[in-house]
Amino acid sequence: MAGAAYQSGEKLFSEYDSKIKNYRYKAREVLAKGILLPPNAPRSYADRQILWNAVEAAEKQWNSQLARGIVIALPRELPPEQYEELIREYCRQQFVSRGMIADYAIHDKGDGNPHAHIMLTLRAMDEEGNWLPKSRKVYATDERGERIHLPSGEWKSYKVKTTDWDDHGNAEIWRSAWAEIVNRYLERNGSPERIDLRSYARQGKEIAPTVHLGPAVAHMEKKGRRTQIGDYNRQVIAHNKQMTRLKEALADIGSRIAEAVDKLKTFKALEKQAPSIYDYVSQFIRMRKEGRADWPKGAKQKAAVSDAKFAADVLRWMTEHQVQSLAEYKAFVADRQESFNRLAAIGREVTKTETAIRHLAAYEKLLPIHQQSKRGFKRTKEKFAAEHRDELAAFTKAFRYMKANGLTAGDMERLVQEKKRLLAERESIRKALLAEGIDPEFIGRINYCIRTVRESGETMEQPERAQQQIREPLDKEHGRTKEAKPRRRDQPDVR
Repeated sequence: MAGAAYQSGEKLFSEYDSKIKNYRYKAREVLAKGILLPPNAPRSYADRQILWNAVEAAEKQWNSQLARGIVIALPRELPPEQYEELIREYCRQQFVSRGMIADYAIHDKGDGNPHAHIMLTLRAMDEEGNWLPKSRKVYATDERGERIHLPSGEWKSYKVKTTDWDDHGNAEIWRSAWAEIVNRYLERNGSPERIDLRSYARQGKEIAPTVHLGPAVAHMEKKGRRTQIGDYNRQVIAHNKQMTRLKEALADIGSRIAEAVDKLKTFKALEKQAPSIYDYVSQFIRMRKEGRADWPKGAKQKAAVSDAKFAADVLRWMTEHQVQSLAEYKAFVADRQESFNRLAAIGREVTKTETAIRHLAAYEKLLPIHQQSKRGFKRTKEKFAAEHRDELAAFTKAFRYMKANGLTAGDMERLVQEKKRLLAERESIRKALLAEGIDPEFIGRINYCIRTVRESGETMEQPERAQQQIREPLDKEHGRTKEAKPRRRDQPDVR
């Protein structure tokens, strides 16, 4: 009776405990309510108070189950005026047609969570509307078909339910039926959304599900108070978005690799040539893959994507510049070696200048503390030195660097201007190289791959095998095998 009063927003009297169940304050959130009866049910059961008092009176055991409750989230994409039609059609198809009485109520507090409550009776009724037993006794028999006598003198027996309404398989049937009818209504209203009540795992989707907030947590989140469940759901949502972007990037990388390989094959047969630049890069990637054996799967996955993207970029670059073998690559770099050397020299000069600026700034900032440490009596100076040990150590380090490099505090402006000049020169050289389609950092990465492979003494693999080494991390770690699993939420961003 209390459950019926709550979901309907009414005041009902319970004959079981002679108490009034008053939930009229919830009436403002009840959009619609009603009771659906099978043909053999008494018409008086359309009255909610009569119905559930009769249900309670029919149960004699103290622990009897009185009703089955179902809560259903309603799609916000449907007009609210269609909610009752949707619920009534669903209840008739799945419950009333099987002999149950369905008491429904549709709630909407205006918080974006419209939902329906359904209470179902558990006992079948005969043609005259009388409640039938939930189960019946069946006597066990032996192989001769005779009843089995127990030591207590009783006959061995067991209970058999008179209906299949308690079968756990009904949950799957009712959920699937709800998805089907909702999708039909969505389609009828021209909405592109569809629902699927199967888990992501059963749908074959490699995304993580969020956790139901519940009314208390939802209220806290609405008030701006962060909760552990809310934080977890936000992490899951961010993880799923990153997984989607990652799969899109993989698809793009795969097409770029295929396109670059096809172009490369048009002007030279890779198998008959000496190892190409791509072969060195792919060999380097294989070596990196072997070194990640103890990494977390998420980190290996991110690194594999980065490697595959770089390999695809190398293939495209080789095609655009008609460079394949190591000799051709060396000749290409030699024509621009002066610019590369100057960029390297500028990098060293900038680092040295920044170091000098940092020490001069520390000297100027900490000079008053150093001067203060020289004032006062011995005990005062010792106390001050102990309190400012780190600052004085940093001042001493800066002073020694300035002395070793012949610098004074007046050199700060000159060094700042020198750094600006060096950065401007580096940018000018980079722009000139980029105008030729040459990225200095990209060439540096290729050089590092070649140097690492040659110094390792690794045997170069055949080109076709090298290409497979690029694709293997994608196939094995990104959902193209049956063993693939979703990426960990705490996966580090490994480049």
